[in-house]
Formats: sequence, structure tokens, C-alpha cells
Amino acid sequence: MTIYVINPNSSQHVTDGIDRAVAPMRAVSPVPIAARTLAEGPPGIETQAHVDGVVTPLLAHCSALEDTASAFVVACYSDPGLAALREQSARPVLGIAEASILTAMTMGQRFGIISILSRSIPRHIRYIGAMGVMDRLAADMPLELGVLELADETRTFARLKEVGTRLRDDAMADVLILGCAGMTAFRTDLENHLGLPVVEPCQAATAMAIGRVALQKTRQDTA
Repeated sequence: MTIYVINPNSSQHVTDGIDRAVAPMRAVSPVPIAARTLAEGPPGIETQAHVDGVVTPLLAHCSALEDTASAFVVACYSDPGLAALREQSARPVLGIAEASILTAMTMGQRFGIISILSRSIPRHIRYIGAMGVMDRLAADMPLELGVLELADETRTFARLKEVGTRLRDDAMADVLILGCAGMTAFRTDLENHLGLPVVEPCQAATAMAIGRVALQKTRQDTA
């Protein structure tokens, strides 16, 4: 049995970053953790059409893994297909946006989100509103870098420091969320630079998946 962390875009370098981000958790996970790429996805999920378009192939991909899955993590900050996958699967299903927001609210009073693009923000706001936690959002600010552009680490980290500083000093956020799975490499350095806790969503969701697997084991042991 395995926790499958599914990258719904087709960029292998994003999946590789996710794999490195969750690697330290393998030592404490009761089951293996595998990062996978959805080959049918776009290179980056940057629009609502991208979000909607990956749902059907994502469901098919996860259906083929169902018998060997302990849990699924949808590793895109728009949480594409989350409700549909929960309906389809008998396993725990975690979305990185939902998990990161829930985690951030245990670490601070007001969370700030660093998005990739301005056009990502309306999707995030709709989601946060649906979760009923708008009063905990300090602000959502964009890097104005697409998913593929995040591979330029020097440029990306410079923008992360700039936007993170604005969220801390102007919006008064006391915890930050990296709003894309393509930002995994920068959590520790940004946290050290800003002096604030920074939530990396793939780690947050994988930690929850490990917890759900452990919780299920307690039920089995007491049955």
C-alpha cells in the first residue's frame, strides 16, 4: 500500500521537486510515498480551463491505483477534482490547497498566500470562501511567474522574498503559504529570510495523509 502524491501537470521537474519535498517524511510514514506525474495534464495548471481539463484523466489515473493506494494527495494548488476523487475513491484524499490552509491556521492567526499569477487569485478566493475562512486570510499576492518560469531559481527566490515581505509587513500575515507545487524548493530559505513560518502545501497534505493512514490503523487495531 502506498500514499500516492499526484502532480496533475505534465512537468516532471515539478514532480521531482514534490518528491524531494516529501522525502523526509518517508522515515515516519507507515507506508511508502510515491510522487507521480499525470502525463495527460498541461505543463502547468494556470487557468480554470486547465483545472477543469485534468479532472477526467486524474480520476482515471487514480482509479488504476486504487487497489494499491493507502491515500491520494492531489498536488496542485487549485485542488482539481478533489470532490470527485473523494466520491470515487474509498481511500483518504487530500488536496494541497485545503491542507495548507488548515495547517497554516494552526501556526498563525492570519495567513498570506503567494500565488504564481494574478489570475490564480480569484480561484483561491472562491475556494477560501467555500471553506468559510476568509476572515483568516491576510492577502493573496502573485509572483507573476508561470509554473515553467519557477524553474529559474534565482529569479523565483528574488520574487518570493519581495512578495513575502509585502505579505508580512503590509498585509500583516503571520504565516505564509506557497501557492504552487512548483515552489517546493524554497520553503526553508524563505522561512529563514522572513522569520515567519512558511507552509509548503505538498508537505502539509502528505503529513495529513500519513495521519489519516495512522488513524485508520488505530481503527483496525481496535476492531
